[in-house]
Amino acid sequence: MTIRVLIAEDQPLMRGALRDCLSTVPEIEVVAEACNGEQAVEQARVHSPDVAIVDIRMPVMDGVEATRRIVEGGPASPRVIVMTTFDLDDYIVSALRAGASGFLLKDATAEELVHAVRTVAGGEALLAPGVTRRLLDRYARFLPAPTPGTPEVDLTPRELEVLRLVARGETNAQIAAELYVAESSVKTHIGHLLVKLCVHDRVHLVIHAYESGLVQPRGAPSRGP
Repeated sequence: MTIRVLIAEDQPLMRGALRDCLSTVPEIEVVAEACNGEQAVEQARVHSPDVAIVDIRMPVMDGVEATRRIVEGGPASPRVIVMTTFDLDDYIVSALRAGASGFLLKDATAEELVHAVRTVAGGEALLAPGVTRRLLDRYARFLPAPTPGTPEVDLTPRELEVLRLVARGETNAQIAAELYVAESSVKTHIGHLLVKLCVHDRVHLVIHAYESGLVQPRGAPSRGP
């Protein structure tokens, strides 16, 4: 199956390098390009790519807002990889919260770029939840204050337990060991969480746990359900 890709990058040389790299891979097709965020949103609507590679800092509309608009159609929308020059770019957390499935540095190798496109197109997140947690801990100031009340009323007690452990960056095997259940049961619970919370992947489960107040930045006590 061909993976259709949109490249949104304001620097022509970088955009060309990304296109040339991806064009050498038989199952990847670059179907559109954009030089700013507004064009990226337009091209995503016209061409319906599977994956959009979006520069996080662009003119007219930045990559964060472009990401939000590209993914707003729900699960059938393109999945977004944001690219940045710096791995501690303040915009990264905002882009992840807007719906990006991961990020790449602009000095990534050709192999890393191709792997990222394949991974995201396959429905996985490009960031491990543990990495996401470290990012959110570092940039907690970008997170909204938790909404008062109990935001997880439709989740079962077991699903809440699994969500907390996912937000701690634990793998399925680690969660299974801690809860004394089969790893297949953990996968089932995570599948239910993705559907109930309307998120794409484990990374966004971590973000949801932070934004709901279920998990808080390190050093602060977690709030119970």
